[in-house]
Amino acid sequence: MQKNVMVIGAGPAGLMAAETMAAAGHQVHVYDAKPSACRKFLLAGVGGMNITHSEAYDDFIQRYYDKADWLDTAIRQFDGQALRAWIHDLGVDTFVGSSGRVFPTDMKAAPLLRHWLSRLREADVVFHMRHKMLSLEAGQARFDHQGDVVVAKADAIVLAMGGASWPKLGSDGAWQTILSEQGVGLAPLQSANCGFYSHWSEHLQTKFAGSPLKGIAFNMRLASGERVMKKGECIVTRDGMEGSLIYAFSKYLRDQINASGEASLTIDLMPELSVQQLQSKLKNTKAKESFSKYLKRTLGLSGVKTALLYEAFQKQRLLSPAGLAECVKQVPVSFYRTKPIAEVISSAGGVQQKSVDSTLMLQALEGVFCAGEMLDWEAPTGGYLLTACFATGRLAGQGVCQWLDTHK
Repeated sequence: MQKNVMVIGAGPAGLMAAETMAAAGHQVHVYDAKPSACRKFLLAGVGGMNITHSEAYDDFIQRYYDKADWLDTAIRQFDGQALRAWIHDLGVDTFVGSSGRVFPTDMKAAPLLRHWLSRLREADVVFHMRHKMLSLEAGQARFDHQGDVVVAKADAIVLAMGGASWPKLGSDGAWQTILSEQGVGLAPLQSANCGFYSHWSEHLQTKFAGSPLKGIAFNMRLASGERVMKKGECIVTRDGMEGSLIYAFSKYLRDQINASGEASLTIDLMPELSVQQLQSKLKNTKAKESFSKYLKRTLGLSGVKTALLYEAFQKQRLLSPAGLAECVKQVPVSFYRTKPIAEVISSAGGVQQKSVDSTLMLQALEGVFCAGEMLDWEAPTGGYLLTACFATGRLAGQGVCQWLDTHK
């Protein structure tokens, strides 16, 4: 029997829920505050649409940190391989990059979205744009539509309203107040995949702001005692660091800042060489050669890497080959705050696991389901964020169908 169902949020999670419910024969209405669908998705695809990752599932699911077991139900049913097959069915080819990341062949998000929206409209999914949610109850939502209040009723509702990053594109986190008033347990929204603030010297700020740090590795000891090491690159900014490598450590650094007010890691400026190999190179000294020329000739170090050595160590520590080699391998850097949530790639926090059942229906609001980034999970960049959004949207859509079958 066809039911009337509502999706609030026209991002990947919401549209996947809509497709799943429409395929089951239900009439789907999608509401969104913005004039068009998937605005954040489109912006994320400007630099190359990284849709998912090709690594083995056992490694893939661990990218969701302490929420891996919770998300396993959704992602195991719709993993990276299944997502690629779904994209191919839309008529868009994909390829695996050298890093294992998966991209559409043309590297763009817009063609994929065009095909998807066309399929949804063919399935009679109705879109209601410029509708911002004002309040919510089981079976009903109120919206502001260009100054008018609109009340919409439905047999079931899926919420897929994003987190709080890039709020200009629609994910402003305003739903937190509405759900909190309904007794839904929420974890505070925080910056994820973000840059961090650090106290640089005036010299480093003025001379090296904007400089890329390439061919390096970060090392960090977690509160559990585990050590994390990753290679990559980032950018030294005037007030801290940005870029892919620092984003990969953002959960660890943020958790440490939350616990103690400060976080630290060490930078290995030359991860491909051991301390002993560095010492051997550094023994090749020349009389009357400046220290900067010596570093550049022996190790190829210059610019911001040399500046970080000066930033972290007293000159005496750098005078002997043995001492200098050890310093090159472990340059300490401290951070005191994340970049603002409005400026970052994604957010952590949201609707807690205990607030939903196994099909993502809210315990406090029967017939209302949640999906995507508004749930309390996070993941690094590399396609993991989008995969979880698609997968949880699909699971919520399935949950709606199952619930409606038992509430005819």
